[in-house]
Amino acid sequence: MMMEGLHNWVLRLFECLVILCFFTLFGSASAQEGFVSLACCTDSNFTNTNTNISWTPDYNWFSDRTNCTNITKLTVNNADDERSRIFEIDSGKRCYNLTTLKDQEYLIRGTFLGSYSNSSEVTSFTVYVGVTPLDLVHLSLEVEGVFVAKKNYIDFCLEKRNGAPYISYLELRPLHALDYFQGFSSDVLKLISRVNLGNTSLAIRYPDDPSDRIWKPLSNPDPTISSISSPNINVLNYNATVDIPLPVLQTALTHSTQLVFLHSDIETEAYEYRVFFYFLELDETVKPGQRVFDIYINDEKQASGFDILANGSNYKQSVFTVLANGSLNLTFVKSSDGSPLGPTCNAYEILQVRPWIQETNEKDVEVSLNSRDELLAYNKVNEVLKSWSGDPCLPLPWDGLACESINGSSVITKLDLSDHKFEGLFPFSITELPYLKTLNLSYNDFAGKVPSFPASSMLQSVDLSHNKFIGVLPESLASLPYLKTLNFGCNQFGDGNELPPNFNSSRIKTDFGKCDHRGSPRSIQAIIIGTVTCGSFLFTVMVGIIYVCFCRQKFKPRAVFDSSRPVFMKNFIISLSSIDDHVSEPINPKDFPLEFIEDITQKYSTLIGEGGFGSVYRGTLPDGQEVAVKVRSATSTQGTREFENERKLLSLFRNENLVPLLGYCSENDQQILVYPFMSNGSLQDRLYGELSKRKPLDWPTRISIALGAARGLTYLHTYVGGCVIHRDVKSSNILLDQSMCAKVADFGFSKGAPQEGDVASLEVRGTAGYLDPEYYTSHSLSAKSDVFSFGVVLLEIICGREPINVRMPRSEWSLVEWAKPYIRQSRIDEIVDPSIKGGYHAEAMWRVVEVAVACIEPFSAYRPCMADIVRELEDALIIENNASEYMRSIDSMYSLGGSNRFSVGNDKKMGLPPTPCPTEPSPITHDLAPPEPR
Repeated sequence: MMMEGLHNWVLRLFECLVILCFFTLFGSASAQEGFVSLACCTDSNFTNTNTNISWTPDYNWFSDRTNCTNITKLTVNNADDERSRIFEIDSGKRCYNLTTLKDQEYLIRGTFLGSYSNSSEVTSFTVYVGVTPLDLVHLSLEVEGVFVAKKNYIDFCLEKRNGAPYISYLELRPLHALDYFQGFSSDVLKLISRVNLGNTSLAIRYPDDPSDRIWKPLSNPDPTISSISSPNINVLNYNATVDIPLPVLQTALTHSTQLVFLHSDIETEAYEYRVFFYFLELDETVKPGQRVFDIYINDEKQASGFDILANGSNYKQSVFTVLANGSLNLTFVKSSDGSPLGPTCNAYEILQVRPWIQETNEKDVEVSLNSRDELLAYNKVNEVLKSWSGDPCLPLPWDGLACESINGSSVITKLDLSDHKFEGLFPFSITELPYLKTLNLSYNDFAGKVPSFPASSMLQSVDLSHNKFIGVLPESLASLPYLKTLNFGCNQFGDGNELPPNFNSSRIKTDFGKCDHRGSPRSIQAIIIGTVTCGSFLFTVMVGIIYVCFCRQKFKPRAVFDSSRPVFMKNFIISLSSIDDHVSEPINPKDFPLEFIEDITQKYSTLIGEGGFGSVYRGTLPDGQEVAVKVRSATSTQGTREFENERKLLSLFRNENLVPLLGYCSENDQQILVYPFMSNGSLQDRLYGELSKRKPLDWPTRISIALGAARGLTYLHTYVGGCVIHRDVKSSNILLDQSMCAKVADFGFSKGAPQEGDVASLEVRGTAGYLDPEYYTSHSLSAKSDVFSFGVVLLEIICGREPINVRMPRSEWSLVEWAKPYIRQSRIDEIVDPSIKGGYHAEAMWRVVEVAVACIEPFSAYRPCMADIVRELEDALIIENNASEYMRSIDSMYSLGGSNRFSVGNDKKMGLPPTPCPTEPSPITHDLAPPEPR
């Protein structure tokens, strides 16, 4: 009997242990529901012993094990060994496609351990959430972002810059019941800092934080600040699943008068930041009103008389949105109203706001991914398909694709898979691309029948030649309304009756199935390249021989100069000079002594402005000419390089629409530039600054100013010594002389256009609101970056408001994004500057609007050149100046709400064709004809 009881007791104990283990495992799995934890290239699943987080390999995304490497063990996640996946790619991006729930808020975090490259260059790559750039990685780094899922998946992408992109860990965490966006979900928030104050031990994360946010201790705390803790504090109005972890709240920092936390390593470009503060009163003896303080961010008061214990709770959260560049100074100052206790804070988070970039049309994405899968069924090792990762159009289109922007969304308009050794059936999904205009599948081994095409297809050109197609062409293909070219020769149709009965040869140009058996385009291209290369080599050898002979003749000693001997070479040029070397017609600004500068400014007595370089003072030269004197300040964001750049460039330029440099001073560590004084200030001042209150600019004057600035930029872009890109075009850098003549100023960031083979610069320059999004994401500089910025200036001229204004409602912060919907709906009268309403000719206004919209196209290939812009603005000014009273009386015929001629609605073709600048290749494709000669 005793043995039976003992046996039952053992069975019950075993059952309890099983149930306990079950609930432990189930509880862990349930808590981690929705977690994606990828340890790249690890051999098998493993569990972190500190966090109990389960990690899995990433082979479901990238099965190749040859691009994995072991790295120095860092015990980041208690893996048996630390590994990184390296993407050895020539260009483009590689993406992890992760499942999400639409409208759910998520945290996504990538860890990049080590720096890998097969060359001596520094490895760098851009990290994207969707198609929104999150960060540029060039060292071991952890990058984290917060976003709201727009669909049932998100792409986390690495785009090559220099060297080979790499990744070690990737984490996706749902943020249940948290609200980082405060109602604005159309952004990506990049984590700058998440600090646990008062705790000097290891970081706090899951399972203490159910969302697996990582709370790190403050590095190098001020020794005068006191640390306090209270492990048994009772927190009122606290929800463990919503708020920050309790261990984070149980410690804090305090000071008798003020707390200061300085972050001086944030990006120098102006961004919006969201700062979250978390407060818990750890001293239970403190009463309401005894600890009251003010909150400052970058010396601007954000909250006055803040009391944690107000309204009956001992716990509070506060969030503030600020603009900043370069640094963030968080300061808590004891209130001056007699509060006995100094400020305290338990934790804070700083997140940078990255505006969400619209992804490619959802239908195009779905179809392109389906097409990729169909092609992979027969072509698993095809190199082209390996690069088809993430969004098909952005930030750069997949190999073989070309895209256009329609109604603010990117769509696929061209698919060229010619001569890529594809096999298998015609990828049926391709026929479903709604905006596809050009399809080229020639010189492959596609087999089977050609599928039918929907009647809604916009195809204009189809090339199926040099494949193994059989059967006959479908009647639907010949019926496509826009089809102009159809080639299908060199296939295996067989009976010669491939063309359907409804084929109209007068409308559609075709090869009638004839086979020319010429080599593939790539073999022909190889022959051409080889020929050109050999020719170039022979030419180089010939030039070298001539140059050597010339040098020998030049340095050969002669007793008597023979004046009768002809000179065949003089100043022989071996290579084109750079901008820095070009010295034709130098202006030679004067080198002024510092004493002279102090004299003409009366020791800097009259301050007339402030800029990124420093303060600007008014002065008078001995001959009576008034000047503006820019003095670089010690805290300037521009250094010696920018000073020398402006001095050298303005010594070369001579154009009435560029501000001339009269002189400079570089003495006693002072860097000073002297220009003619522009009595009418800047365009920015005249549009919405102090000067605008005196007398608003009328519409003809605004067009004239825009035209002058465009002529100045055209001069830069077509400069004889090489295209020069301004890189900081904005209304404050367009100055107006006494005759209201526009002059482009501030060339500190200007740079010669990159040449073929140049590596993209890691340094992006520009001003928030004006910065070309393509330049920002790709770091590939071109003259079209200036064009984008000039388009924003044109919108300023039209609307009379600044490019970014955070005092406006959230949807109106960005001038570009605010104005676009009105322009598409032909509601220009609702955005035109009220001070010029009724004072312009409708056609002239629409000409300028069309130019502005063409300039701010997301893709540079679809923007016009400055020379085209000049011609359009000249036309607009002529129309405005010559508008008769009769024309004004019939303006109702061209009202801004209903004119077909001047509408920029959804069906409107912009008046400016996208054209290449002198240093750029032609656009991939466009339908608009070039402007006719004037």
